[in-house]
Amino acid sequence: MFDSVSSVALQSALDGLAMRQRVIADNVANIQTPGYHAKKVSFEDALSKAVGHGSGAVSAHVGRSLEPTRLDGNNVNLDEETLLNVDTNLRYQLASQAMSHEFSNLRTAMRTN
Repeated sequence: MFDSVSSVALQSALDGLAMRQRVIADNVANIQTPGYHAKKVSFEDALSKAVGHGSGAVSAHVGRSLEPTRLDGNNVNLDEETLLNVDTNLRYQLASQAMSHEFSNLRTAMRTN
């Protein structure tokens, strides 16, 4: 159960989304830091490929944003970070509900045997 493709993929997604939440917080905290370049987290494409190959295990990758910078060399966009945060939180809630459902199914299976 815990090593099924769906369970491993859900755990990878939760890990990647949690990392994205931390990176968004770092970006917003550094919005006024001259020369700071926003970071971006990516894992969805790798996760999709891993699931397609029957694995589901991936690690998130943190890279630098290539968005244009302001005069102070900073490229954090508060509007973009805010929307990404909302999207990330909704995805995290969905993945955690799916993981909860998997555990519920496991509990039900253990009670019936």
